[in-house]
Amino acid sequence: MGAQTFTTPTSNSHNALTFLLPILLLIFMSNMHTTLATSSSSSQTYKTYVKTACNTTTYPLICYKSLSSYASKVKSDPHKLCTYALSVTLKAAKNASSVVSKLYKNTGLTPSEKGVVKDCIENIKDSIDELKQSVSSMSNLGVSGSDVQLQLDDIKTWVSAVITDDATCTDGFDGVKVSTAVKTAIKNSIVNAARLASNALSLIDSLIY
Repeated sequence: MGAQTFTTPTSNSHNALTFLLPILLLIFMSNMHTTLATSSSSSQTYKTYVKTACNTTTYPLICYKSLSSYASKVKSDPHKLCTYALSVTLKAAKNASSVVSKLYKNTGLTPSEKGVVKDCIENIKDSIDELKQSVSSMSNLGVSGSDVQLQLDDIKTWVSAVITDDATCTDGFDGVKVSTAVKTAIKNSIVNAARLASNALSLIDSLIY
């Protein structure tokens, strides 16, 4: 009688695993590719949404540059877009406050320069308070049955006041002898905040409830 060959269960399992492993790996890689492609497509869609919304603002390039990094969080939600626009403006206003405050501490300033810079600091403080109120109100828009339209009107009033405060600060240099370096540093920071505020106001004006 011829010798019989037996295949042990361990050998069968090993052969099956060897056969299935490439298939499972292929399925995994395929799913991973699909996930990445979908994620990339969604990311581009969200950035396109932000860009389209920014095209309605006064300074579209500044708008997109300041908000594109938040596209994945905003998705296609206009309310979130406005909230981030206000937050970005608040951050810029705080930066302007820091720049102006440091310049005010400069012992080389003349009395007239110090007077103008001090007034500017007060204007910026007002704008920061108004932006904080705007961010808070926008974040709680419609919460607990509050009047959405009334809230939006308040936010628009505050943001408009921010723009006025910034303009008052830069206008304060007119007719006053201030060094070019001081004037340029302050105006650059203030103008940036003012433009962001203008963009935020445009986006808020587009909100429909």
